[in-house]
Amino acid sequence: MSDSVLAFYEQLARDYHLIFADWARAIERQGSALDRLIQAHMNRMPLTVLDCACGIGTQAIGLADRGYTVHASDISPAAVERAAQEADNYGVPLTTGVADMRTLAAQVEGTFDVVLACDNAVPHLLSDDELLQAAQHKHAKLRPDGLLLVSIRDYDHLTLNKPRATQPQVFDDEAEGRRIVFQVWDWAADGSGYTVNMFIMRQHGSRWDTAHHATRYRALLRAEYGNILAQAGFDDIRWHMPQDTGYYQPVVTARP
Repeated sequence: MSDSVLAFYEQLARDYHLIFADWARAIERQGSALDRLIQAHMNRMPLTVLDCACGIGTQAIGLADRGYTVHASDISPAAVERAAQEADNYGVPLTTGVADMRTLAAQVEGTFDVVLACDNAVPHLLSDDELLQAAQHKHAKLRPDGLLLVSIRDYDHLTLNKPRATQPQVFDDEAEGRRIVFQVWDWAADGSGYTVNMFIMRQHGSRWDTAHHATRYRALLRAEYGNILAQAGFDDIRWHMPQDTGYYQPVVTARP
């Protein structure tokens, strides 16, 4: 994970909610889908959750609102600060801290029933060594009967066509005004990864202001990540697709 990843999320923390048509609805929808998936495996409450790629709190707040005890961490101090502020705004309890998913054992105290890393955070780790290191630290933070839950983009499908861009989305709302959000993807020649260029255009009267943020991802295939998890000591590794879970990305679950 390069310094550019940290810079990407530090710069984006203030405006991250703008990439959603309705961030509040996304919190509710994702929290509901993740709750169903967790309970399908654990079938008990209360549960403790470490969201180790919390961003501004989309999944952490959604789960805390459903009665989970959540500690939210992220490599970006600005994102963690925003997550804490938003949890206060939503009136849900949430503890937070800055931590790198590759060094969780040294930065986060205790063990948890669930370790979570959603929103395609794991593919920021570009090498097998980094992926294995992060998986080992997630394993170390889980209780013996715990559950790992990670979501990534469907790279098994995306690498077939290597799309160059996402469709522009146009949002209008009273609070944030009119905006257009889209991404341009610059693929490596061998298809192993790509640079995302995210554009957020906001209208101010007759003027449009454009913010650009860039970061790098590995096009991580499901079999590749499954092998990494197995090397880290996980078993019962299962992939769950959006049509089955209601979550917007493929999700892998595994047991320590």
